[in-house]
Amino acid sequence: MGKVLCFGEILLRYSMGENFPQQQDMSAYIGGAESNVALALAKWNVPVGYCTALPDYFLSDTILEYYNKMGVDTTSVIKSGERIGTYYLNQGADVKNAGVIYDRKYSSFSELEPSSINWDKVFEGVSWFHFTAIAPALNTDVAALCEEALIAATQKGITISLDLNYREKLWKYGLNPKEVMPKLASYAHVIMGNIWSAEKMLGIAIDSKLTESENDLDLVKQARITSEEILSKYSNCKTVANTFRFSEEESVKYFAALYQNGNIYKSETLFATNTIDKVGTGDCFMAGLIYGILHQKQSQQIVDFAARAAYQKLFIKGDATTSKVEEIEQLIKQNE
Repeated sequence: MGKVLCFGEILLRYSMGENFPQQQDMSAYIGGAESNVALALAKWNVPVGYCTALPDYFLSDTILEYYNKMGVDTTSVIKSGERIGTYYLNQGADVKNAGVIYDRKYSSFSELEPSSINWDKVFEGVSWFHFTAIAPALNTDVAALCEEALIAATQKGITISLDLNYREKLWKYGLNPKEVMPKLASYAHVIMGNIWSAEKMLGIAIDSKLTESENDLDLVKQARITSEEILSKYSNCKTVANTFRFSEEESVKYFAALYQNGNIYKSETLFATNTIDKVGTGDCFMAGLIYGILHQKQSQQIVDFAARAAYQKLFIKGDATTSKVEEIEQLIKQNE
């Protein structure tokens, strides 16, 4: 098994407690969508590296020391610029929440430019490249750098995965996601997201009659339609996954659908109450998807593992999962 390389921005998340500022209880977490995938894969003993940019100061060194300790190779990290990107989100809230505040302008990663990374060197020993729609949402230079990486990865026969994370507050540089993401998606072999992000970023239409009721069978039917259209538009893509998470007051409903080889596979529908942290569930699913494919699991096993891993993340504080493979597999067996 070659190394998985994740490319994206390491972020610091600041979360306020319920009584902030009366109680000075703002916590900081190391995160970022691609970072969460890397940390999960390392936890599951998959060789993984991370490529990003950080300032050359002690906080960056402390963060990289943590990644190395967790088993993530950071030799591809570039030291440049002057600041680490951050965002603010109330504890327990969803990153798609309207209250999220991004502070990422002029960060080291956002100031990367085309030709600033030696992809031939970075891709040594790499068999899988993972990126998300968050990086190209920052500016035209980072979007161009993503395509540069995708071209190099394709030339080397590296498997490419894309998570269609849609962050409306990030797309502020004059281009609509539909003007950027279809070209980048054309390189991907594995595409993950949900039916709504595929509509916003790739222009894949949704049948409102299938989505209004939030009925599982109807949503899976739409997932099949979306997946088949993605495969028809993007010839490199062989696998599409869609996740579904609905929140009502204190409860969460979660399931996922995986499309492979002309068939669609649905995970068990899971229900959660008293969740701790919704941040990183989709990233955990993405890591589970990569893990299952790399280990040549059957399609149903892949979606079951990825969905259960993502569900368990709801009860883990912080951005990345701490669940072990054995724990996830045991929970699946208990519910069979």
